[in-house]
Amino acid sequence: MTAVTLGIPTIGAKEEEVPLSVANRRMSRQIMVGSVPVGGKAPVSVQSMTTTLTSDVDATLQQIAELTAAGCQIVRVAVPSADDAAALPIIAKKSQLPVIADIHFQPKYVFAAIDAGCAAVRVNPGNIKKFDDKVGDIAKAAADAGIPIRIGVNAGSLDKRLLEKYGKATPDALVESALWECSLFEEHGFGDIKISVKHNDPVVMIEAYRRLAARCDYPLHLGVTEAGPQFQGTIKSAVAFGALLAEGIGDTIRVSLSCPPVEEVKVGNQILESLALRERGLDIVSCPSCGRAQVDVHTLSERVSAALEGFPVPLRVAVMGCVVNGPGEAREADLGVASGNGKGQIFVKGEVIKTVPESEIVEALLEEAVRIAEERGIAVDPDAIA
Repeated sequence: MTAVTLGIPTIGAKEEEVPLSVANRRMSRQIMVGSVPVGGKAPVSVQSMTTTLTSDVDATLQQIAELTAAGCQIVRVAVPSADDAAALPIIAKKSQLPVIADIHFQPKYVFAAIDAGCAAVRVNPGNIKKFDDKVGDIAKAAADAGIPIRIGVNAGSLDKRLLEKYGKATPDALVESALWECSLFEEHGFGDIKISVKHNDPVVMIEAYRRLAARCDYPLHLGVTEAGPQFQGTIKSAVAFGALLAEGIGDTIRVSLSCPPVEEVKVGNQILESLALRERGLDIVSCPSCGRAQVDVHTLSERVSAALEGFPVPLRVAVMGCVVNGPGEAREADLGVASGNGKGQIFVKGEVIKTVPESEIVEALLEEAVRIAEERGIAVDPDAIA
């Protein structure tokens, strides 16, 4: 795992390298969502949510299969109707991932999800009618089935009592809502809980999670709710998750984007890889566009990324377009190219192994990537990568 240096060493002192995954990690209690541990010393997991009608079992299972292939570890399905609740037993049984049932408005669907064998249930206390009156029964049913409950507080559906008290969905309002509902479960001896306090504003969301983390040891599910379209939502989520995870706050994440859920998983995994909280897969290092570039770096880097998508071996590839930083970056990578004057110098582990015409750069990099994989004992079919 890549190490991150914490602090500023004195001149001449040896730098102490500490993996970010253990540096200042908030030690939460651990729960099990199916086979996936959440909290404690477990790795941060990536979740997403299906966009299909849950009642359409085949479509939902197909989307879960796609999420599994993309690296998702936990999936949530919406249960707004009786038909959706009726589909849960089949989905929970056949899903490749632990299934969380997402419940709003109707407490009866909580019990249906538990009976169906779902791995966990998410409840939104702000919009479930008479939820507080049902906590005892829900706690007993969940405890008997051995499944956890996620208390999912959202800024857009905050309890009216708290909106009247705080005026809007402030960090304190979100935290109070979550801890109040947790206390109701605790009264019945149930503590197999994780919490989320989502807001669409990353600044409010970050502060809410900081305050929540200081007041409990429950595992925390991070999310910027209604984050927006793919580009905007990716930026918001990366900023918020990066700030919190670097402080050791957060046990599982969902990137909420207005796009296909597979894209949420890709972004989530990339965030964790960028923070060294997960082994990096394909890491493309490419220079920004500038007047020094002697090649179309944007197009070349896109072509290299597409050619190596799905490569099964962690690989850092440098795609550089000028002589200023190009050779140095290419030498630092596992594999790289320094381009210019219609040619590309191909680097492998810091050494120039050949020079090829610009039109053959992508093919040459793919060929060397396959060779690197074979040296590590992994056979790769170039035609099956992307």
